[in-house]
Amino acid sequence: MAKENKNLNKKPKVSPYWIYGIIIAVFLGLQLFGGSAFQNSKEIKTSEFIKYLEDGDVKEVVIISNTKTARVFLTEDALKKTVHEKARSKGFMPTGNVPNYTLKFGDLGNFEDRIDNIITKNNLPTSRNADIESNAFGDFLISLLPFILIIGVWIFIMRRMSSGGGGGAGGQIFNIGKSKAKLFDEKTDTKTSFKDVAGLEGAKEEVQEIVDFLKFPEKYTSLGGKIPKGALLVGPPGTGKTLLAKAVAGEAKVPFFSLSGSDFVEMFVGVGASRVRDLFKQAKEKSPSIIFIDEIDAIGRARGKNNFSGSNDERENTLNQLLTEMDGFGTNTNVIVLAATNRADVLDSALMRAGRFDRQIYVDLPDVRERKEIFEVHLRPLKKEETLDIDFLAKQTPGFSGADIANVCNESALIAARKGKKAVNKQDFLDAVDRIVGGLEKKNKIITPEEKKAIAIHEAGHATVSWMLEHAAPLVKVTIVPRGQSLGAAWYLPEERLIVRPEQMLDEMCATMGGRAAEKVIFDKISTGALSDLEKVTKQARGMVTVYGLSDKIGNLTYYDSSGQQNNGFTKPYSEETAVLIDKEISSIIEEQYQRAIKILEENKDKLTELADVLLEKEVIFKDNLEKIFGKRPFEKAEFLSEEEE
Repeated sequence: MAKENKNLNKKPKVSPYWIYGIIIAVFLGLQLFGGSAFQNSKEIKTSEFIKYLEDGDVKEVVIISNTKTARVFLTEDALKKTVHEKARSKGFMPTGNVPNYTLKFGDLGNFEDRIDNIITKNNLPTSRNADIESNAFGDFLISLLPFILIIGVWIFIMRRMSSGGGGGAGGQIFNIGKSKAKLFDEKTDTKTSFKDVAGLEGAKEEVQEIVDFLKFPEKYTSLGGKIPKGALLVGPPGTGKTLLAKAVAGEAKVPFFSLSGSDFVEMFVGVGASRVRDLFKQAKEKSPSIIFIDEIDAIGRARGKNNFSGSNDERENTLNQLLTEMDGFGTNTNVIVLAATNRADVLDSALMRAGRFDRQIYVDLPDVRERKEIFEVHLRPLKKEETLDIDFLAKQTPGFSGADIANVCNESALIAARKGKKAVNKQDFLDAVDRIVGGLEKKNKIITPEEKKAIAIHEAGHATVSWMLEHAAPLVKVTIVPRGQSLGAAWYLPEERLIVRPEQMLDEMCATMGGRAAEKVIFDKISTGALSDLEKVTKQARGMVTVYGLSDKIGNLTYYDSSGQQNNGFTKPYSEETAVLIDKEISSIIEEQYQRAIKILEENKDKLTELADVLLEKEVIFKDNLEKIFGKRPFEKAEFLSEEEE
């Protein structure tokens, strides 16, 4: 019985479009059949009609002047003739007064005169009448048609706007104020866990606590604590900020809304604020929940800057709405906002205050231990040699972010596959590092012997000076093979320092100037090949003078603004006299290190020449080649010994 009741309750769904179709079909039917009772009458030519008229077969002619049509009615005797056999059958849906023939004529006056002349001449009983054809219902329908179309379009738009659907390109205009946030579904979406996030121990603890707070709120609220409103992930590109958010989405058993800061911004005024309202409305309906806004600097920049026109700023309206939703009247504490940016210095101070983003989690570049953990994660899917030393790889990639390490692992697999290897070995990783840092190797680049010798002297100068200085970075290898935009390169393994002293910076600058100094010592000429070296030392010297306060003449002053809030676009933070002093001090520091490099190379000129000859012969030399010429480096530190092999 229950099944029968269910079947009875299942009424067929009637679509309104079917009803519209039936009504239109009825209108068309009435128009076609009801108003055209004469359309099935046989149409004849004017010459035939004249012949029938002269023969006395026509009983009546009705002339429709507005359509230039004539309706011909035959006499009873004429209908018995064989020639009028087809005129005997009546039309579809006859109304009792259906003509036997119809015909079209040209000029009305000539046609009437011709009929009258024939009737008078032959003394015929035929009557000629006039009429006007009209279709009141059709005319009424045509007059209503524009209003029907307008009302139909209006109903369609209202239905689309109220439905909240509107998928596809046509529906986007009706959902312009709706949030574009993607709701993470742990069943269908790729799940990332905290196990996939290597390194970043401090950042992981912070976000794990947020997830734990949502899962077990009573653990914290029992002591009077409140759930944090938001957490801001700050750090250089590629350090894993978005990866941490993906791990939160995978670990949290609560709804997770993900979107980018640029998703709020549109060309229409008020759209961004509307989308913020809609986003938080959805999040509150599903609370407890998490909202993740990637690249929040797209809408979170400090207000009131560079707005000279005084016009309405859509980005500022969006930010104001976000500030209100995060901590304002009527906010819900069960919604946590995660955000990520690498431009924290440009964010608005109201967004950064406690109560909005309570926690700022700095995601820094990984150190050597964290790089090892990141390598272990990205090496899992690779077929690698069992003897591969991960510690060595971690030491060979100073300054690499997590994204860079992932790229190194992928590039090494591609290089090994290109060479037809069955497994990825250490040399493939070193080649991948060279490829990423230096660019694509160009062995077929056309270089004259003189240019090649100059490049060899230049690179040998770098290697010689760095070998002789205590605080210069240990050398790994030197190459004169063109790679990327460089014609040659010297590869170093820099010491990872937390603080840098002046003597260390000066030694690094001296080693950088070793290339140009070698050209001066050997050829007594200099070239344009030292462009990147000059750019590097100029930046370092300017940093020493204007940023770190390491110049005795300038003193303990810095003109660096870490907050990024000062606008120095039109005025310098120092006087013109100080600017002259800064320029002189920068030039003095660089020239002093240049002369120092020349002195070192002149003392070791024979060894410099010998090293350049070896470099010309082999194109790539390593630390072992330098040890044969110079002997053991006196300042070598045990922890930075390179295991590089040719």
